[in-house]
Amino acid sequence: MFELMPLPFSEDSLEPHVSAKTIRLHHDKHHRKYVDTLNQLVGGTGMEDMTLDVIIQAASGKPEMRAIFNNAGQVWNHDFFWASMSASPTEPNDEIRSWINRDFGSIDDFKKQFKDAATGHFGSGWAWLVVAADGTLQVISTSNAETPINGDLWPLITCDVWEHAYYWDYQNRRADFVQTFLDHLINWDFVAARLETEAPQLRSSAPA
Repeated sequence: MFELMPLPFSEDSLEPHVSAKTIRLHHDKHHRKYVDTLNQLVGGTGMEDMTLDVIIQAASGKPEMRAIFNNAGQVWNHDFFWASMSASPTEPNDEIRSWINRDFGSIDDFKKQFKDAATGHFGSGWAWLVVAADGTLQVISTSNAETPINGDLWPLITCDVWEHAYYWDYQNRRADFVQTFLDHLINWDFVAARLETEAPQLRSSAPA
């Protein structure tokens, strides 16, 4: 059965950008609820031994499995969100910068496009930096429990724009939360590791 992913940082280590209270509410309540509900839904179905990504693919587009899809997607997305952040974030390395410069123009242009996607997304969802099938970097948003692994995309970063991710600290100022995420919280080492081991299509199209 599925277990709640431990945080890769302490609850208070993202302060002052995200409070320990927000992290506790988000991880220990919201994220845990998705895990517990998924276990209830798949128990005894044979799906409990599948990986999250296989469950997401199997349940996608099937109305009778919508609840399973929603909870599996939210568990996967939240796992990825925690990994996307670091209490001691680094800058993107030269290789990542070269790809970002190629596909967005500059780091600042990437941040603007990501922020626009996150703040322009209506309702609950996620903003993502992904590798597309053609080897380019793209910024996308998804609604509710939708996830890029359900398509031909390879995610590198995600920012949760459900209100429970930021409302205690930022109230309705989603844009401020997203800007803080971009400027202070991204785990670029995690991005580099995913590019190194899991995105050969991007590496094969690397800038000269």
